[in-house]
Amino acid sequence: MSTIYILWLRQIKRYLRSRARIIGSLGQPLLFLVALGFGFGPIYQKAGGGNYIDFLAPGIISMSILFTAMFSGIEIIWDRQFGFLKETLVAPVSRFKIMIGRTLGGATVAILQGVIVFVISLFIGFHPNNLALFPLSLVFMFLIALLFTAFGTAIASILEDMQGFQLIMNFVLMPIFFLSGALFPLQGMPKSLVMVASLNPLSYGVDGLRGTLVNGSHFGLFTDFMVLGVVTLVIMIIGSYLFSKIQV
Repeated sequence: MSTIYILWLRQIKRYLRSRARIIGSLGQPLLFLVALGFGFGPIYQKAGGGNYIDFLAPGIISMSILFTAMFSGIEIIWDRQFGFLKETLVAPVSRFKIMIGRTLGGATVAILQGVIVFVISLFIGFHPNNLALFPLSLVFMFLIALLFTAFGTAIASILEDMQGFQLIMNFVLMPIFFLSGALFPLQGMPKSLVMVASLNPLSYGVDGLRGTLVNGSHFGLFTDFMVLGVVTLVIMIIGSYLFSKIQV
């Protein structure tokens, strides 16, 4: 447990020391909230959807967690190139514990990023229906963060080139985000698009946050929790296996 705790704490300290990283990672969520929230808000309201920022904010929080979690995998490639990963892997501890520690650290960082975006959205005009359910929202944030940190770790474990990782992440990230229902309601959408969204694990994370924050769940909170839990467990197992096969 000490190894897991040390690696978890190291990830958090690395994040907190990088003020530029914290500020820079807030630019895209803030742009989406302001540009889309106020730009499409009147149209969404005229269509009978209500306050678009209330609908949009859970999706943007999920986006912030998604991007932060996935790109935490870059640190594996970075540590491999500079030798820190080799020093960690030759230590007399299992690679499974190393992977768990790094994943929990990356997930915690992603949750912190999501909470920051949540606070910013309150100032922009987001009105959660029931703050008493916010602890449950944190559970969904944790599952999203854990799932995609493990996914990023799995991909980084089979790559050695940082540029290749970024290209793959862009190829994977954008479809995951845009096909999750983060920006548009799934009700009334073409069945093909709803089917694609149903196969996207982020859809259940977005839906879970929307259900706990604004009572707008499409799939149901129990379904959201179960799907995210099962997919997270599977990806964690795959990520642990791939990480155990890293050659340094």
